[in-house]
Amino acid sequence: MPESNFLEKSEVIPTKLTYDRDSIRFQIKGEIPIESVLSPKNPKIELVFRGSDSTLNLGELQLNKKVAFYDYREDFVLKYQPWMEGAVLELNFYQGRVSDEISEKKILAKGVITTPLLAKVGNVSPDEPIPNVGLFIPTGSLDKDLSRYGEFSIRFDPGSSQIKMSSANESVLDSLKKFILEFPSIASIRITGTQSPETSEGRSSKLGMDRADAVFNYLKETNLRFEDSLLNKTSRWNDWFDFRLLLRDYEKLSTQKKDQLYSVLLNGQDYETQSTQLRRISGFDQVARDLYPRLRSAKIEIMAKPLPGLDQNQSARLKEALEGSGVNSGLSQIEWAIAGEASPRLDDKEIIYSKMTELFRSALPYNNLAVVKMRQAQRTLDQRRKDLLWEESNRLLAQAARIENNPYVLHNQGQILVLQGDAWGAYKKLSDASVLTKNNDFLKYNESLRGALDIIRGDYKLATLRFQYPYSEAKDFFNKGLAFFMSKDYANASLSFEESVIAGRSFGYGYYGLALVAAVNAQDEVALIHLKRAIDASEVLYQKALIDPVFEELRATQAFFEIFR
Repeated sequence: MPESNFLEKSEVIPTKLTYDRDSIRFQIKGEIPIESVLSPKNPKIELVFRGSDSTLNLGELQLNKKVAFYDYREDFVLKYQPWMEGAVLELNFYQGRVSDEISEKKILAKGVITTPLLAKVGNVSPDEPIPNVGLFIPTGSLDKDLSRYGEFSIRFDPGSSQIKMSSANESVLDSLKKFILEFPSIASIRITGTQSPETSEGRSSKLGMDRADAVFNYLKETNLRFEDSLLNKTSRWNDWFDFRLLLRDYEKLSTQKKDQLYSVLLNGQDYETQSTQLRRISGFDQVARDLYPRLRSAKIEIMAKPLPGLDQNQSARLKEALEGSGVNSGLSQIEWAIAGEASPRLDDKEIIYSKMTELFRSALPYNNLAVVKMRQAQRTLDQRRKDLLWEESNRLLAQAARIENNPYVLHNQGQILVLQGDAWGAYKKLSDASVLTKNNDFLKYNESLRGALDIIRGDYKLATLRFQYPYSEAKDFFNKGLAFFMSKDYANASLSFEESVIAGRSFGYGYYGLALVAAVNAQDEVALIHLKRAIDASEVLYQKALIDPVFEELRATQAFFEIFR
């Protein structure tokens, strides 16, 4: 029969399907013309959601016959399933004459935007480090066994890389020494030399690196001991990142004026062009006078913790108790707990906490043994064994809950529910946990997971309020950026994604977030640069980028596929 185009006026609203609060919501509407004897007498339209290995037939659409056309309009709400992410929404047209064969097809949408599901909640992904899940209950002295993050900025005179012992610098250095004395077990040190855009600061990055070197040499002279492999020494120049950090907390500007500055800082243009544009904004001279001097600095970032473990005598008594020659050998519960947390291997922790359940009626050993089981579950590919370990963890946590209503127990129960895919049940547990304590170390972890679930649940504005703690891990900065991105606060989203990149350049997700921000702002070249870095870092992101509807327009370009070679 002659070629037809009866589906020309068919459309889906919104034009890109989007995951929202565990569902996909859209409307199909259109018209079928009645123009001649070739027009269908009994037409039929069928909607199908078709994936690579699953298909969902959404049935026939009701057609309403008018004088010159049939029209149709229908709303759909689908429970999201993972296979839908790369599926196509297809409209099939039947002439309704002799054959039941499809006479015309139209693809209405390709894929589903699932950006909220990027939130990191502890799931194990291929080619990424296994995330630690669960929180051990701390005891009095064990609070100090949690890693601590310290940040210290040394100021310099214009154009200088000599450390000047001003009162401000002396105060910073005293704080640094106290931090190291309290937390001598150093995990990492990053020294970043920066310089302001002022003419006196020079026209190369050498000054910033010289400042980093000066601080490094000072730390060595103070007999600070750390392995060279723990040090990351770098500099930043012709980069507005540090300025944006300062601008975020600058209180002398209105929100409207800050947005005006951010629109320049995030427009993707080169540094010199942005510098010129900033100077044209009224009031920027005062901002520069206030903030530029703070860029003449070197920032020291340290992750450290106290020296862990038992002394020699305590260790001997612990060994005696574990070998069965003594019931307890006089060790207190705190000493047992210190031994468990100081043990680097999960197998050793399991032995210690198992013995503790025999010796002490307390929530601590049951909870901490459950955490060991949870982390063992993270390390197995056998789903049956994983399920058994989660089941065992839940039994231990239930016993801990019978002994004590403890926020750590509730957090861990919530974390298991997250890993099992029950985000709503998990959220209730985590919410109850936050009510029971004001401990910032606990809330930092609990609220970050709760914020990630807020993103998945669609409460984006609420999610931004969860991430008000000082983070050091790339995943937390990424989740924070994702909350801002979904709230359409692209300035803060970009800043948090950049912090994620700096905290872990091999993580990949921070780059993906920056690519998302660039894509929605039509900065195609910037988006491709960040996307290339993201897919180089993660096979998961490589596969996602190929089907993510956010990059649909980019996929129409040759440049997009060049980065996948």
